[in-house]
Amino acid sequence: MLGIIGAMDEEVAKLKEVMTDVEIMTKASMDFYKGKMSGKDVVVVRSGIGKVNAGMCAQILVDVYGVDAVINTGIAGSLNADINIGDIVLATDALQHDMDATGFGYPLGVIPRMETSIFIADEKLRALAKKCCEQVNPDISVFEGRVVSGDQFISDKAKKEFIESNFHGYCTEMEGAAIAQAAYLNNIPFLIIRAISDKADDSATEDYPTFEAKAIKHSVNLMQAMVAAY
Repeated sequence: MLGIIGAMDEEVAKLKEVMTDVEIMTKASMDFYKGKMSGKDVVVVRSGIGKVNAGMCAQILVDVYGVDAVINTGIAGSLNADINIGDIVLATDALQHDMDATGFGYPLGVIPRMETSIFIADEKLRALAKKCCEQVNPDISVFEGRVVSGDQFISDKAKKEFIESNFHGYCTEMEGAAIAQAAYLNNIPFLIIRAISDKADDSATEDYPTFEAKAIKHSVNLMQAMVAAY
């Protein structure tokens, strides 16, 4: 069974519309929609925004539903000049840009007392996503690279440049690395898919409302194709 997590209602509403045989369970104030999509067993859920919500959501998918893999779909701000609004980033790996234990001598981004702070996305899921995206979203480009997460909406150019230079991410958002860490700790495959909604700089608040709907449309197209091919 595949677990699909979105951060916002808009991200998962379209997926719920194409599900059948739906059973809804509420846990930790999240509504988990279990059912069929393209004949495949899936659980679709809105985690809420931020790393704590996302990590809790992923753990419930493992504990309650025994999912085989987790896909986190949503939107993000670009950190790479080549990646335009509407394009999609498939995570090669993920880390938390706001993890800071430098006062204890750890490098920026490193989680103390963990074997790794960089969580590797599943190559098979990524390859499937790339193939499906090129088929259903031919009007955009697909990139593969690092997704960085933090409990911050990045709309400041200086902050964007700081994150870019220290973590070398392709895009920045607020959930993916927490889901990646939960998947890693539970030893299940994951993939983070991000449609770019803004440039994560001083233009972000201006771009965001305009391009959010377009980004979500691309994500939904991709998720439906992936589930069908999974």
